[in-house]
Amino acid sequence: MDQSRDRSPGGVVLGAAFVLGAAALCWAAMRYAPTERTMGDVQRIFYMHVPAAMNGALAFVVAAIAGAGYLIRRGEAWDRVGRTAVELGTLWATVVLVTGPIWARSAWGAWWTWEPRLTTTLIAWLIYVGAILVRRIAHDPEQAARLASVIAIIGVLDLPIVYKSVDWWRGNHPIVFGKGGGGLAPEMRTAFLVGALAVTLVHAVLFCLRYRLARLEDRVAAAERLADEREGLR
Repeated sequence: MDQSRDRSPGGVVLGAAFVLGAAALCWAAMRYAPTERTMGDVQRIFYMHVPAAMNGALAFVVAAIAGAGYLIRRGEAWDRVGRTAVELGTLWATVVLVTGPIWARSAWGAWWTWEPRLTTTLIAWLIYVGAILVRRIAHDPEQAARLASVIAIIGVLDLPIVYKSVDWWRGNHPIVFGKGGGGLAPEMRTAFLVGALAVTLVHAVLFCLRYRLARLEDRVAAAERLADEREGLR
């Protein structure tokens, strides 16, 4: 392996951006944000929970767009973007589903309730896990890409349901922004904005790294197919 490529300026910048984003998130949530009077320190999960949900939704929208692009154009770049976005969206959805019950245990007295927003988020997570599994199970890479693209497009239809679930089914999930929300105190709002930007920065770094890996995976797969074809001609 060429060691000079591992130490490229791009890799250093991505690493520095990742550390900066993680540090900013920790500082905003744990040091800058004041302690909430009712829930105490457990409320600090909010500064990770909500930005993770936002970035998960963003990734799933990108996955749906890339899926449509692949179905129309059959371009490998579209497929790589779709793969990357689905995996990152699933990662952020997992963070949401882990931090949510921790918050719920303090607020509702139970780790999990079949509250509408929690349930619809779980459904979205299952849909995109299915898109990942399809790629692992299918033997034909092109067929796997097509099926995963369709699943990504179907999955994005769940996002408006997740967003409106509290209004439609009168769930217990707290509303901070929008109609019925109590808003945030100025220092909490600043901490949230810093946390949201920090998580988005981490997301961007992970996207770049995963896309690079997907490109290498495609090159390896193409080389293996070529080797198999040559072996078959002997």
